[in-house]
Amino acid sequence: MKTNDSNSRRQFLGALALGATASTISVLANPIYANSNIFDDKKMNETEDWFDKIKGTHRVVYDGSTPHMGLPILWNWAFYLSNNSTGSPDSDITAMTVIRHSGLCIAFNDDLWAKYKLGEFFGVKDYTGDFAVRNPYYEPKDGDYPINGPGGLKSLHERGAMFCACDLATKVYSNKLAEKMGLNPEEVYQDWIDGMLSEVKLVPSGVWALARAQAHGCGYIFAGE
Repeated sequence: MKTNDSNSRRQFLGALALGATASTISVLANPIYANSNIFDDKKMNETEDWFDKIKGTHRVVYDGSTPHMGLPILWNWAFYLSNNSTGSPDSDITAMTVIRHSGLCIAFNDDLWAKYKLGEFFGVKDYTGDFAVRNPYYEPKDGDYPINGPGGLKSLHERGAMFCACDLATKVYSNKLAEKMGLNPEEVYQDWIDGMLSEVKLVPSGVWALARAQAHGCGYIFAGE
């Protein structure tokens, strides 16, 4: 009995770490993903090397597991603001946001938001008060954030902020939406990969990236809800 309890606990914690549910696990068991791993040795080396861009004295990684009113991006901006105001230039700062689980929608361009109605699918409303049909956190307008004025993903990237997105979540959510819309899941998955913002690095999983960022000296802050 003790062994079974231990196994059950490990399985539960593994699912929790991935932000997974029973339906999520069934998606990952889909045969279409059996040979869909795009992270070959070359790609993995390139992805590992990307973390070497983390620089400076002040380093933090935000766990963007949900859209949370844009806070995975807003807090990234706040880290630069507060460190600037206490005497540190951008060159001595790295704020990374790991975009994963339902926060994944933050990683996509406006065309994908419009095509797949991602605002409705992920429960994100913008300044209009309706479900967003554009990415409100890329170049935010007044009313997209809880407060007006902070920069979006685009301007933060220009300052040296780093953003990455979970391939595992991309597989899961593209599959779920494809099923809902009666579309080919392989084609939707590829469409989502192609529609990822150029400022966002695709990584094997969000939890993998969080571990890599912390190994590179980043403090961890949860930015979901």
